[in-house]
Amino acid sequence: MLRQLLVGGAVSLGNIAIHAIVMASIVSTARRALKWGLGPRQAWLASVMVAIVGVLLVAHVAEVLTWSLAYGMLEVVPPRADVLYFAFVNYTTLGYGDVVPVERWRLLGPMAAMNGVLLFGWSTAVIFEVLRQAMRSRD
Repeated sequence: MLRQLLVGGAVSLGNIAIHAIVMASIVSTARRALKWGLGPRQAWLASVMVAIVGVLLVAHVAEVLTWSLAYGMLEVVPPRADVLYFAFVNYTTLGYGDVVPVERWRLLGPMAAMNGVLLFGWSTAVIFEVLRQAMRSRD
């Protein structure tokens, strides 16, 4: 069990590092973009939000890929199972249960889910912070 926690913790920390880099980039870029204030208010705000959410989507896919690489290297899923699908189902907490990990790595699924929930929450917080700053800067 300790091995599962250590591996899951390492993958989670790797994903947190990916997310931190993306978040720092988004916040600094958004601050600069908010100073431009180009075009009509609604179109400008929509453009900023689409760009931010698009970047966050790419970050989350990279984090799912990180989990799938770990799953693949450790042979977490049974033979012929789709590792990327398993990673997505766990990370998003969808939890179909149609692919079950091998018993010696069964804690990695819940750890991926915990990691996904944390990072989705962090993304939501950043989206709302940028939106708040955008609304404040345009008043």
